[in-house]
Amino acid sequence: QVQLVESGGGLVQPGGSLRLSCAASGFTFSTYIMNWYRQAPGKQRELVARISSGGGSSYYLDSVKGRFTISRDNAKNTVYLQMNSLKLEDTAVYYCNGNSPWPGNDYWGQGTQVTVSS
Repeated sequence: QVQLVESGGGLVQPGGSLRLSCAASGFTFSTYIMNWYRQAPGKQRELVARISSGGGSSYYLDSVKGRFTISRDNAKNTVYLQMNSLKLEDTAVYYCNGNSPWPGNDYWGQGTQVTVSS
């Protein structure tokens, strides 16, 4: 019933751009903090970006600050990650996550592959 359906991953050249989308259903999206995580080959998962429930504040991993932008459209139950000036080090599987400490729910998308290569 709860679903986070991701799209937008793919192969891009260094310096290129890509926009990831995550469409949510089965929970009250507008009350959830939404996050993008990524996991590169052989490395631990890391938080890339976070956006508050109303979209008024956000957090970014230092290495993506100024290049990535997280946004959300609560009317569409969708969160986005705009990725610009992509680098080889951005190659990873990117995961959409919705979190609500109360009542303590944590939902995940299936992941989408982003590959940056020349």
